[in-house]
Amino acid sequence: MSNLHPFPGSSFPGSAAGAPAPSLPLPFDPAMPPALRSRMLREALPEALQRLLDGGQVGRHSRFTDDGFAGVVEEWTPPDEVTPRHAALARRALAEIDDGILAPAPANHLLGRVLALLSHFPAKATTPEVEQLLAMDWADDLGEFPAWAIDQAARIWRRTRKWRPSIAEIRALCEEACTAERGLADRLRAIATAGDRTGDGGAGAAAVRPVLASAVRRMR
Repeated sequence: MSNLHPFPGSSFPGSAAGAPAPSLPLPFDPAMPPALRSRMLREALPEALQRLLDGGQVGRHSRFTDDGFAGVVEEWTPPDEVTPRHAALARRALAEIDDGILAPAPANHLLGRVLALLSHFPAKATTPEVEQLLAMDWADDLGEFPAWAIDQAARIWRRTRKWRPSIAEIRALCEEACTAERGLADRLRAIATAGDRTGDGGAGAAAVRPVLASAVRRMR
């Protein structure tokens, strides 16, 4: 699965400081090493967005649940100079990431991949009714992930494990696979929100800072 394309600049009405808007589709190839893949995706964005992404503030704090410590949460807040034009650029790029790169896998692909993976690790026979319920559980619990992340998780499990996977274990691998892309989407969403607030006249900008910090990436 490859979506790697040349990325010429193109004009976009309302773009920040005349910066080119992201051409569609954004360059993306899940077969690339994650660091290179993430860098290419980020560098394909207009320079105005790249500067904002580089200039934001990062805060970290511990997260706790009823079960105790659950890791460290990273909160990113965009710089103060975000404008409505920045927001328009961010929404355009975000739409491509959400609707393309991070789009949930089709149900047939998801179930086919799961069935193939589990077939490598035979288990005690179950009734057809139970098998159907199991399939529904897998579809429900992995349905948020893109096909390429599920494929990658299955490939890693086949090559590194000797036992049948649980849903939680495959979910963890899927989350790891698309951490960078989800993080970039969260930051673009925060830029779009900040730009919209500025477009309303900037009133209460300080008050909405905690809301912008909702662009959260868990540090694992």
